[in-house]
Amino acid sequence: MQNLPVDLGGYKLMVTEAPEMKTRVDKETGQVVPAMGYDSDEPQFVVVLFAKAKEANANGRRSKGEEIKVTLPRDPGDGFEEGTLVELSGATVSPYEIKDGGQITMSGLSFKARTIVAVGG
Repeated sequence: MQNLPVDLGGYKLMVTEAPEMKTRVDKETGQVVPAMGYDSDEPQFVVVLFAKAKEANANGRRSKGEEIKVTLPRDPGDGFEEGTLVELSGATVSPYEIKDGGQITMSGLSFKARTIVAVGG
């Protein structure tokens, strides 16, 4: 299952690394090239956010939070410096695993969003 809609409205999202162009290594040339969207000629961008629950859980505690990388379909523009509080729209999550020689060497969750907007503190 891929690109499952996810509601991050219950989380405070803070930029920890400003958006930058997503890159990959071209298998044929070995060159680092922009990662393009599957349905677009535009390079994708990635932003790193710290996600922390806004509300306490049933025990009265808030989770410690977690850093997540979010892929965006295009350059979100300026105004997303470290410390900026943001909201995402059209957020999705996909599980992934990377195999090497038949062995799973890495696995996790991949986040994407249609847009990112700065919000007041």
